[in-house]
Amino acid sequence: MTDLSPRRFPELVPMARPTVEADAEMELAIKEILQSGMLTNGRYVREFEEAAGAYLGVGHVVAVSSCTTGLMLVLRCLELTGDVVVPSFTFMASGHAIDWAGHGIRFADSDPRTWTLDPDAVAPLLPGAAAVLGVHTFGVPCDTGPLRELCDSRGIPLIFDAAHGFGSRYPDGSMVGGNGVAEVFSLSPTKTLSTGEGGLITTNDAALAAKLRMAREYGNPGDYDSRFVGLNGRMTEVSGFMGVHALKRFSHWLGVRRSLAEHYRSRLDGLPGLEFQTVPEGAASSYKDLGIRVDATRFGMTRDALAERLGRENVSTRKYFSPAMHQQTAYRGVPAVTELPVTEELASSMITLPLYSHMPARVVDEICDLIREIHATAQKAGGRAS
Repeated sequence: MTDLSPRRFPELVPMARPTVEADAEMELAIKEILQSGMLTNGRYVREFEEAAGAYLGVGHVVAVSSCTTGLMLVLRCLELTGDVVVPSFTFMASGHAIDWAGHGIRFADSDPRTWTLDPDAVAPLLPGAAAVLGVHTFGVPCDTGPLRELCDSRGIPLIFDAAHGFGSRYPDGSMVGGNGVAEVFSLSPTKTLSTGEGGLITTNDAALAAKLRMAREYGNPGDYDSRFVGLNGRMTEVSGFMGVHALKRFSHWLGVRRSLAEHYRSRLDGLPGLEFQTVPEGAASSYKDLGIRVDATRFGMTRDALAERLGRENVSTRKYFSPAMHQQTAYRGVPAVTELPVTEELASSMITLPLYSHMPARVVDEICDLIREIHATAQKAGGRAS
């Protein structure tokens, strides 16, 4: 029998939505780009690289076609041999880039509070490893100090998948982007800064930056004698202009996004069985996603049941990252070097709630009210829904 009862939200509340301020300047620039015949790696891509470098406080920015491509190029240009340590609690692209670059994978566990790569879990995986790839999960920065010490002690590079991290800050106040050998950002539609598709590689190593620029052009310096095997990793001029345009108002929209995330946290604070990701003292998250961990015993129902109930009311959620990478079909052949209890617990209990920079605050209030009502109903029923 079809349920015809009215839903809390008449239209679907999306998990994410790009905040794009289309105006006359954008229309004129796109027309100019199309008429120019220079559709990739031209004026606007260079302007975007310079503007992003100034915003992030880094020496070099290399624009590429995607974050995944950027990670592959970094791994290739560092000329590494051996396995790369990476958290299993991350989006599949982190592992895909390692595999496509020709490296083996060693999955490491995450910190139970910050949900980022746990340095204590990394340490036993380092003998014989070629590099460590940390991930700024949902925009919360990794614990870079201990990770850097571990990598320096082994003489191996520390790289960061900063797909979620544009606008995040480390505990010392510096912007995410300037740590490690390189950090790689995503600019896809779900990110805090979006150019439709695209990525940025940041580094303070001038020689690496020069090599990366060649690598995104097939390894061809311009004379068609490729110096090494690169690939087509160019950013389009339209994406470059969108980046320049979006950066002008990025600080404003990031502030709005953070206020929405804090509003969620304050409205759901103290609700039994819900736990938010910890942002280290002094650090700032971009809040690319807002995740909550659901303790079924204390909340009164499982993560899956809560997601289903919210879905009935047209509220989108996502079970990030479930399954975890080591549980996915593509990685079942990767040898298990160590157990991953925190990763598996997070993968089975985490959901992310709707959040985008131009989301009305009243929608946050209504979603929080709904979650509180669902919790109260579950408690009244006196049992655990499954």
